[in-house]
Amino acid sequence: MKTYNNLVEATNDLMKRGYTENLSLEGDTVDDKEKKIQMTADDFEIDEFYRFEGASNPSDMSIIYAVHSDKYDLKGVLINAFGTYANDSSSAIEAKLHHYQVSSNLHPEDRPTS
Repeated sequence: MKTYNNLVEATNDLMKRGYTENLSLEGDTVDDKEKKIQMTADDFEIDEFYRFEGASNPSDMSIIYAVHSDKYDLKGVLINAFGTYANDSSSAIEAKLHHYQVSSNLHPEDRPTS
């Protein structure tokens, strides 16, 4: 995986590498609002992820995910809060985003507890 200095740098590079769709977490789905697509946890795979802390507030953290969906033939980025401002959902989407394959790459203190 690459190393980025900030969220903007990561987003720009991922877009250059084909992750062009702007995805959002909407409850139990990851959505591409422009294409009116709602993906469940089974509809996409996480290719890469990067975690960033806010420059002025270390508790202001975000994770950017590079995801692809063979079902919908798309590649995009999903930005989600992590830590203090994280979505507390217990959905399958949240479980996938915090699955051991993702969280095992984080520092022990940053791993989700559930």
